[in-house]
Formats: sequence, C-alpha cells, structure tokens
Amino acid sequence: MSPRKLALDELNRLSVDEFKTAEKFPYCLILDDVRSLNNVGSVFRTADAFRAEQLYLCGITGQPPHRDITKTALGATESVSWTYAPDILVLTKQLQQSGWLIVAVEQAEGSTSLTDFQPEPNRKYAFVLGNEVTGVRNDVIQQADTVLEIPQFGTKHSLNIAVTAGIICWDYLQKR
Repeated sequence: MSPRKLALDELNRLSVDEFKTAEKFPYCLILDDVRSLNNVGSVFRTADAFRAEQLYLCGITGQPPHRDITKTALGATESVSWTYAPDILVLTKQLQQSGWLIVAVEQAEGSTSLTDFQPEPNRKYAFVLGNEVTGVRNDVIQQADTVLEIPQFGTKHSLNIAVTAGIICWDYLQKR
C-alpha cells in the first residue's frame, strides 16, 4: 500500500477549547519590534503547533486583530495565549523574577550554538526573537541569561524570524 495524505479529520487535532485547557510546554516566545505582520501570524501558528505556554508581543510588534496576522495565523490567534508588553526589558525582568530563563536568539559574542544547548529540567524558558533587520537589541542581550545562535552555513547572515521560531521550538521540545 502506498502512502497517502491524511484528511484533516484524520489528524486528531485539538479543538480551540481543548487547546486552551491542554497542558502547555514550559516555554514562551517573545517577539520584540517585529515589523512584518505576516511574520507575527506565522509565529502564532508555530506557538500553536508546538503548544507554547505564552506569546509576548513587544514594542512595535503588531497585535491581533489585524488582517495580515489573521491571514497567516490561520486561527492560532484564537488558541494561543498572548499578551502585549510595551517594554521588553520590563517584561524580561519580571519573567526572570518569576524564575524564567531569558534566552536571546542572536548571533553574538559568547553565544551558545543551538547544537550545544541543553535545556535544564524543571525550568521555564523565554526565547526572545528580535527585529527582522537589527535582531535582538543589545540591552536585551545583556539582560538575557543566555544567547543561542542557530548554526548557518550559507551566504546569508540570518534566517526569517518565523523560520527561527520553528527551529527553536522544535529543538527545545526534542531536547527537554
């Protein structure tokens, strides 16, 4: 028998109500000054797919409801718990005081390669993704508990933020 694509009703996905009450994995994503509303919507979908506990939208990052976010989120703005926090430094400080480890995802001096990253059991992680052009701000990097860098081997110096979010979430869940 050759493989076939599954129909949507065969995927056994959670309903929005089931998702909201389901246990989430102990991590969140923080988007800071993300300009593209399509990127924001894509990260909502990733946060849903990998059952993130929370999504924080900071600075100039667009917020639902917005047509471009909704278009790429495909309903994930209804399932994923999200909060707007105007000042990322205030947010990350509050999260640290509550026991979260702040992880800036950036190419930086002294960064840890994602291949070497090993999440600590029973810890909560907040992964910070920055602006599409300028990345994670230096003051956020300074406040972070660690900086993760995704190894890259081509000619470009960065990945799209939505791609980065997918890589980080998958890697974290595989290693925890």
